[in-house]
Amino acid sequence: MNFSNLLIKWYLQNKRDLPWRNTTDPYPIWLSEIMLQQTRVAQGTPYFLSFTTAFPTIFDLAAASEEQVLKLWQGLGYYSRARNLHKTAQYIASDLNGIFPDNYNDLLKLKGIGEYTAAAIASFSHNEVVPVVDGNVFRVLSRYFDVETDIAQASAKKEFTALAFELIPKDNPALFNQAIMEFGALQCVPKSPNCSICIFNESCAALQKKKVDQLPVKSKKIKVRNRYFNYIVASDENQNTIIQKRTDKGIWHNLYEFPLLETEKEEDFSFVSEQIQNEYFKENKISSISENNNKSIVHKLSHQHLHIKFWKVIINGTIKEGIDQDTLRSFPFPIVIHNFIEKELN
Repeated sequence: MNFSNLLIKWYLQNKRDLPWRNTTDPYPIWLSEIMLQQTRVAQGTPYFLSFTTAFPTIFDLAAASEEQVLKLWQGLGYYSRARNLHKTAQYIASDLNGIFPDNYNDLLKLKGIGEYTAAAIASFSHNEVVPVVDGNVFRVLSRYFDVETDIAQASAKKEFTALAFELIPKDNPALFNQAIMEFGALQCVPKSPNCSICIFNESCAALQKKKVDQLPVKSKKIKVRNRYFNYIVASDENQNTIIQKRTDKGIWHNLYEFPLLETEKEEDFSFVSEQIQNEYFKENKISSISENNNKSIVHKLSHQHLHIKFWKVIINGTIKEGIDQDTLRSFPFPIVIHNFIEKELN
């Protein structure tokens, strides 16, 4: 079909030289696909290079500790991806002798691998005729064919997958999948695409109908929850501090943080300092309490906005199980805490 031929021709002329594109080895392809979920290529590439340096094979990744994996992942967000990555590596290394499943249906059974990732690995590694459907593909197809189906609906994935399957050349599915994703990332971008230079500007239905900015249709709005975190950064006479592991399910599971006072709203100095005096470091006398940042740092996650303050607390004597600055820096933290440590605790 002309659409596929034009698209592949565009791709071969315009594709980015990305480190995971020059291989059919499923291990680096899998790593890149997991990392690029919810993440831009420019942000994900340094992490990919760090991971493949630290863990050149799936056996190396499987043998690492979860904390090593989370530390390298620090800053990429959506940390469940890293935990699932690690568990899947261990399963493939121990139960499958380090060999990835070679087809879409078996890949889909692995932890952390959904329909899109399974399709990407199956087509890029084994040239299986299965279309990838992600945000880029929704956007390209909905605009080109003027598809008004709400992509937030569960049925949309099936409809777009069927459409992509009709278009995919059965002799080279990998090239088509790479091409349509790259086209959505570089040319048919979400906002203000430059349609004047588009290879499809004479055949794109949305352009003809002046609907480019209206497609794809997505109705579901995410409800954002506001949370108020007060982190207590203690320092004793040895300059040691104390941290804790987030073991509850939810954000930042198994990452580390300073002792946390979560409040219903942003509280003032008198309220927080009273809570610290009454609830924390009962074995030590508190010498002083001060706000490190009087204006909250707003850290935005997909469903939550965290309003974060750091409180410096000077302790007389020594803290039980306190750790020094070098040890502190070896733990995996959420990026907002990592940045505080690097900037404020020198």
